[in-house]
Amino acid sequence: MAATATFRFRSNLYTAMSLPTDQQALTELRAWQRQMQQKPTLLNRVTRRVQARLNALLPEKVHVAITAAIQKMVQGVLFGSTHTTQRPVLEGTLQEREERVRARIRAYRNTAALEGGVTGAGGFLLGLADFPLLLGIKLKLLFDIAALYGHDVRSFPERLYLLHIFQLAFSSQHTRRETYQQLAAWPETQQTVTAETFDWRTFQQEYRDYIDLAKLAQLVPVIGAAVGAVANYRLLAQLGETAIMCYRLRWFAEENLLSEKP
Repeated sequence: MAATATFRFRSNLYTAMSLPTDQQALTELRAWQRQMQQKPTLLNRVTRRVQARLNALLPEKVHVAITAAIQKMVQGVLFGSTHTTQRPVLEGTLQEREERVRARIRAYRNTAALEGGVTGAGGFLLGLADFPLLLGIKLKLLFDIAALYGHDVRSFPERLYLLHIFQLAFSSQHTRRETYQQLAAWPETQQTVTAETFDWRTFQQEYRDYIDLAKLAQLVPVIGAAVGAVANYRLLAQLGETAIMCYRLRWFAEENLLSEKP
């Protein structure tokens, strides 16, 4: 069952004609912070319980196998080779950086939509290939966004930050609140969390629960291509919006503009 909690906050993140000023960006960030800290609604809680029961139906060996597979898959991309990693952009205002970030999101969003359409049209077996392909596209987008905000993703803590952004984007409201708190206190969090101590089981269950309905529909003949294209397009947009807000969080924290509670 797909998680029903979605971001209600919508800004003009992808509208190049209306780039926010620093003050507008800060206002949008504060609204996003309040949303991230909202308590789960009744529907969120019911959905979470249903998902927990469905997950409980799977044998423990299956959970262990899925967790290990996703962990290795993500670590292979996130903590593996650095030869394709873009060097950090060291100069530029927030507006200049975000104009480039939005352009990059649009490019990856279109790539993901094309990939989803092709795998969705290819039937069950090709549809299964969508999962690792889409995961790789999402993680590569995060690498590029981090570099455009001036962060060196060759650094291990920066890659952990990307992992937390990913979890924040694709989680239930319950886990989202916890992950947001970790990101908001990142200087402290990075001292205690490692790739080994990271909760990979929660990561994979939340991610699967968030996207499974769309991905299952993608395997259906005839409609699979359209569903895959739209689902991937929206998932990349969701991830891009989350990443922008997370890096704004760090940007304004470094400028000492987040001393007051949102």
